Amino acid sequence: MAHEDEYHDSMVAAIELIWGEGFLAPGGEGNVAKMIESLDARPGDSSDFRRFHDKQILDIGCGTGGPVCTLAGKYGARVVGTDLESNLLRRSQRLARDRELASRVALVQVEPGPLSFRDNAFDVVLSAGAFSQTAAKLALYRECLRVLKPGGWLSTYDWMKTDGEYSDEMLYWFKLEGLTYAMETPERHEELLNEAGFIDVETEDRSAWYRDESLAEYEKVRAEYPRMVELIGEQDADHFTEDWRALSVVCARGEMLQVYSRGRKPCSE
Repeated sequence: MAHEDEYHDSMVAAIELIWGEGFLAPGGEGNVAKMIESLDARPGDSSDFRRFHDKQILDIGCGTGGPVCTLAGKYGARVVGTDLESNLLRRSQRLARDRELASRVALVQVEPGPLSFRDNAFDVVLSAGAFSQTAAKLALYRECLRVLKPGGWLSTYDWMKTDGEYSDEMLYWFKLEGLTYAMETPERHEELLNEAGFIDVETEDRSAWYRDESLAEYEKVRAEYPRMVELIGEQDADHFTEDWRALSVVCARGEMLQVYSRGRKPCSE
């Protein structure tokens, strides 16, 4: 089934106003730094630029291009960004051109299903948020393993859930979001990574940080309300203000989690 675009212009404008140009997940460049932290670490080499210079990195669900441009511009990597939505890729392309990074960034529109890359093509596969919206996680993890070079890393940031059924508050937030979510627990992600064939699997729950951050974001949304009205109109500004309030509620309840996951491809199979 063909993908139907979900990130319309007003949503992107509202998100980037709070999270920064090019970012559809919180944390900005700091989130990118967290995802690559300690990957491919070598004794005596503390420079992220040296560690990632000319490394081949795949960003699954690249959104509006902030992570790919950070990886290419700040860390010197050669980055392929993929996304399902043409609107987001156009924004990514514009950002890469504006930052004079087009020679280090390739952007590819994809359909759900197998990755269109050869085996052993990438040193690192990253994704911020895309797995939160992917039901077929095991199949995608296996594809990530396939396209990684032996010893390469998969590192992701995802919104996950606690065990049990969604609460009414969570379902209300989903309705406001208007996005397709397919959340799993951190424990289930670990199981799937291991089942896919990864080793050195670990997850890190950073929900405590985002509980406070989501409240700060909600206050920023309220403070930026006049600017948001200018950008997207009063009706959409009201919608996204309520959306962020509902987000802060499910984070405060501890029901919606923010988790980093990683796993490494064995050097020999």
